[in-house]
Amino acid sequence: MTISDLMNAPGKPQLPTYDRSKLRPRLIHLGFGAFARAHWMSYHQDFLLQTPDSDWGVVVSDILFGADRFGQLEENDHLYSVLEHSDTISNVRIIGSIVKTAHPERGGMDAFFAPFLEPDIAIVSMTVTEKGYCLTGGALDLANPAIAHDLDNPTAPKSAIGALVEALARRKAAGLDGFTILSLDNLPANGKLCQQAVLSFADKRDAVLAAWIRKHVTFPCSMVDRIVPALTDESRALITEKLGGMQDPNGIVCEPFRQWVIEDAFVKGRPAWEEVGAQFVPDVEPFEEMKLRTLNGAHSFLAYLGYLAGYETIDACMEDANFRSVAHALMVKEQQPTLDVPGDVDLDAYAAALIERFSNSQLKHKTAQIASDGSQKLPQRMLASIAWHLEHNGDWTRLALGVAGWLRFMTGSDEQGNPTPINDPLAEPIAKAAALLPDWDAYIDAVFAMEAIFPPALVADVRFVGGVKQQYAALIELGSKRHMTAMVDC
Repeated sequence: MTISDLMNAPGKPQLPTYDRSKLRPRLIHLGFGAFARAHWMSYHQDFLLQTPDSDWGVVVSDILFGADRFGQLEENDHLYSVLEHSDTISNVRIIGSIVKTAHPERGGMDAFFAPFLEPDIAIVSMTVTEKGYCLTGGALDLANPAIAHDLDNPTAPKSAIGALVEALARRKAAGLDGFTILSLDNLPANGKLCQQAVLSFADKRDAVLAAWIRKHVTFPCSMVDRIVPALTDESRALITEKLGGMQDPNGIVCEPFRQWVIEDAFVKGRPAWEEVGAQFVPDVEPFEEMKLRTLNGAHSFLAYLGYLAGYETIDACMEDANFRSVAHALMVKEQQPTLDVPGDVDLDAYAAALIERFSNSQLKHKTAQIASDGSQKLPQRMLASIAWHLEHNGDWTRLALGVAGWLRFMTGSDEQGNPTPINDPLAEPIAKAAALLPDWDAYIDAVFAMEAIFPPALVADVRFVGGVKQQYAALIELGSKRHMTAMVDC
């Protein structure tokens, strides 16, 4: 795929108008998945369009996945497409900021680490999902097989955390300075968690290296928001149509909306992303919690209960007036009270906008996709809010239903007896607990005993246990659709 090939494409794509030959490696992104392609690289594209003389080029890398994707990217002159798609907007953009790729399967470990030794690398951003940080209870999981491997084999890492520490070790040995590590994963305090993982690993590996990292590396927090569904045959065909028949295996479809809030703590400079819509703030936490609890919490709520009800996508859930009403009430009545946001943030408008975004019929965001990795997501999306309500004597009925929906989903079958697509790092122990069924009371107690998900103080509160079990019992008796109808007037 070249720019000249796309000049007359039917989708009229927005093309890079900056001089790509001026770009040099200054940014590395680790984890070249769908969200990275659709979110932060679209901001960076706009920055380059606005600053055509900039040299802030991007190296995309991955430690385990995507080797084939990088080969396809190089075949397309390091270009790929982003289709911003909704019921009213269909805008194709060609991203041209990538100058190089790096993957250990394409040249070995030294080739993978070579871009990290470029003197001008200032930022290494990452999207490796919650699992990629190898944390448990907020601390580095030393029992994690990848972490254990990397501590024994530091120059041939299998984890993102091990790779970052080895990259910094090589920079230190070469007499180079550090860089900023910018987490773009959907985690509260993502920068702090990344820092905890990196420094804990470095402390175990080499105390002198760890001290150097503490002095030369920063870990700003960030909040990212854009709905990016997994590609389907339908969305791939749409991209091909927009590109005039050209195939783009790295193309991605996403919603038009995007948001990026970043802590301004960069040790070696940064692009002026604020000029193209990013927001730099001294404290990201209020924005993180707003998004994680309101958007992501409602998304998970709809994913578990919608899937059980037979709804394949989020927009299908939104077509059910009861699901739509209860999801909105969850945001406004139960999540909003737990938030402490700046005074100029209109939470009611935010919730209303989320309902409209969820209703985008063009995205086909699958409930099964959102339901994955629930054991990693539940604590920040629902359990933290429940703990707040228990302390403040608030109403958390819908949050209890969300937790019950996850528990019901994780039993392994939906309400029609069909298998549920479980994709979770704790799938095995949860499946062992599900073997206690049909004694669902014992099943729930066994899952609640998993401290990696449920804080012991929360489980010790009889109000929590009783509230969730009450909602679970109602799900068993009524089914998801009928129970959601009953919840409308709560």
